[in-house]
Amino acid sequence: MGEPDPLVSGQLAARRSWCLRRLGMDREWLQLEAGTEVTIGRGFSVTYQLISKVCPLMISRSHCVLKQNPEGQWTIMDNESLNGVWLNRERLAPLQGYCIHKGDHIQLGVPLENRETAEYEYEVTEEDWESLAPCLALKNDQRTEKHKGLRTKRKFSSAGLESLPAEGTSDLRCPLANVSSKPVEPEKLHGKGDAASQPLGCVCPAVTSLEASERAAGPHACSALPKVLELCPKKQKACSPSASQSGLELFKATMSRMLTLRTQMQEKQIAVLNVKRQTRKGSSKKIVRMEKELRDLQSQLYAEQAQQQARVEQLEKTFQEEEHYLQGLEKEGGECDLKQQLVQALQEHRALMEELNRSKKDFEKIIQAKNKELERTKEEKDKVQAQKEEVLSHMNDVLENELQCIICSEYFIEAVTLNCAHSFCSFCISEWMKRKVECPICRKDIESRTSSLVLDNCISKMVDNLSSDVKERRSVLIRERRVAVENRQRWQRWTGL
Repeated sequence: MGEPDPLVSGQLAARRSWCLRRLGMDREWLQLEAGTEVTIGRGFSVTYQLISKVCPLMISRSHCVLKQNPEGQWTIMDNESLNGVWLNRERLAPLQGYCIHKGDHIQLGVPLENRETAEYEYEVTEEDWESLAPCLALKNDQRTEKHKGLRTKRKFSSAGLESLPAEGTSDLRCPLANVSSKPVEPEKLHGKGDAASQPLGCVCPAVTSLEASERAAGPHACSALPKVLELCPKKQKACSPSASQSGLELFKATMSRMLTLRTQMQEKQIAVLNVKRQTRKGSSKKIVRMEKELRDLQSQLYAEQAQQQARVEQLEKTFQEEEHYLQGLEKEGGECDLKQQLVQALQEHRALMEELNRSKKDFEKIIQAKNKELERTKEEKDKVQAQKEEVLSHMNDVLENELQCIICSEYFIEAVTLNCAHSFCSFCISEWMKRKVECPICRKDIESRTSSLVLDNCISKMVDNLSSDVKERRSVLIRERRVAVENRQRWQRWTGL
């Protein structure tokens, strides 16, 4: 891949973004991208997946949602989570959006018994992208792609392993064979600097070929050869790996020295050109000295290239011997890969089963608590019903024993109390006095009778709580007695006329 566009990089560095900074940590920050809806939870369909290491069910599958309102202000909403969302130490009502500002404190879930703070606490802030990017947490889709890449990683195929040394040999011979077979003598730089003004490739073709291979490989590598050579030691676990490793380290060191010499030659050549442009009669000694230094640098570069060619030939022999060993490892590696995938799948299955068991146990505890609460409620209801029935039974006993007229055996209707303190219905005692003027109970002479409003009111209120049959019978009895009294009064008026 090539280098990123400087203009785009500058725009990203200058851009600021809202985020949730996790308290006490310089990582796992949650970015709030403008124009997007950010969901947080432990499920798979959220933007940021939070898996609690202390309490797996602390974060709900879709715990909360952050989005911008029409005015561009960020809001947070509790998506009916089990343990809630807290904004500035106050719990939010579910399914209602609340505006957030810089410096606000957001808490997901509740602290455990032995801790003062919750596991997930954040502060709303706005940071530069340059300082924010290293601290951001991976989004759920990025995390999934990363895990997918790790699971599908394979070793080289047999065809790739067979072609690997051939590629290294061809790349190795190409730039350096020119140096060993056709060494170029340094040219003398005299006159007006025609030879010095030539490009560096004319002075040293090997350096030009190295530079071309470096440009073809990209800005992050010197040539294709080191990349190929770096892959081989990773496969070597026997067959004298120390020799290959030491040869590779020498090769890298030599390549570094060669690049350093090339840079020095370029600088020296530029310096010679600058001096020759400002040539005067008194500065010829300086030009001669600089040309001598340039020739010395070229001689050192030739020597390094010759040593490098010898080391490359030795490395070729070493890698050819190890090629057979790598082919034998391929089959074993394939079996090990399958075993690792199987073990990983079993671990994931066990983790899923453990989470399901924990969820089952939690739900069973909740159901048991609800059942106990229902049982307590049922017991309390039964107690209240029993008390009510007991009160009604007591009321019936009182009405039957104390508030009944001894003459008609009914509850008092327009109760009157005689001078002997016994009470009767007004209608009943009037009918009794037509035969005898004495108390039906104690046989004392009746001298006075008084209406008892207290008894009437008490009986009326108590009868209201009795059955409908009792109420109906009492109403019929009251109407019959009123009709009898009215008929008697009419008869008395008629006989009086």
